Amino acid sequence: MVKTDRWIYGFDWNLLRTFLVIAEERSVTRAADRLLLQQPSVSAALKRLEDSLECQLFERGRRPMQLTPQGELLFGQCRDLYKAIARLDPKLSRPASSVTGVIRIATVTQLVNGGLDAVFRGLHDKHPGISFEVQVSTSHDIIRSVSHQIVPFGFCLLVKPLTTLACRFLFRESFAIYCGARHPLFGADEVGLGAIRSEPWVSFACAEVANSLEPMLSLRLGADLASRVVATSADLHEVRRFITAGVGIGVLPMATAARDVADGLLWPLPVAGLEDLGADVYFLSNPAARHGPAESAFLDEMGAFEPLPG
Repeated sequence: MVKTDRWIYGFDWNLLRTFLVIAEERSVTRAADRLLLQQPSVSAALKRLEDSLECQLFERGRRPMQLTPQGELLFGQCRDLYKAIARLDPKLSRPASSVTGVIRIATVTQLVNGGLDAVFRGLHDKHPGISFEVQVSTSHDIIRSVSHQIVPFGFCLLVKPLTTLACRFLFRESFAIYCGARHPLFGADEVGLGAIRSEPWVSFACAEVANSLEPMLSLRLGADLASRVVATSADLHEVRRFITAGVGIGVLPMATAARDVADGLLWPLPVAGLEDLGADVYFLSNPAARHGPAESAFLDEMGAFEPLPG
């Protein structure tokens, strides 16, 4: 089909944004959550786009969703278009000499460190035309997103640096095992491994995937714990909800759980042999990626990162 000017002017450009999110998430359900829409609306938008372009963009019946060759081509074009559109507002409202653009970051939930706050504050002070788009995910998905250049930067948990990406160690995040106020072990001064081995657990999503490298993995493989997981989420607030509700025990960052401990909602279980439970936080970027001025400015600011208390 030859696309005329009339067709172009009548085209619904919002369909491309919906397609971009579906292609990044490889799931209509996750795309709907991210877009704050109902799943049928997202499915209908995809069908309208395929009808308009007169081609199939995803393989039918594949899970996770897989792009067709036409879909791969459109995905690359949409990413370039998205980056160009994202830079329009700052360029129109600020002097041409200022650095502008959108920095997209994927991060594990609730990283608390004053050094990261200083990076974002410093970049904003120097370049107020730069804005941020932050998505929360698991370490496994962050590695995939940076590797495939879905996002340029990521903050995730790793056991050791990856050979395929630029990985910079930032700091070690301390974790502990927590129970809610109604749990029988709440307030215990000493807990043995046997006392929690049969307990139901609340876990960060994808803890069962070997290269996700979340703290739960070391418990499952090294201490033979967490064999029965009753609730999972990539969001710390949802993990916390199920622990405080008494559904199960689980691992949380000590810095973010401190307030709940002080309020009597959570209790850190002093488990012998697990006193040094933690994970290394790394900053990821893709050496093959071409960065714009805003992304380069962010890399420069990250070069001066120093870990500080939250």
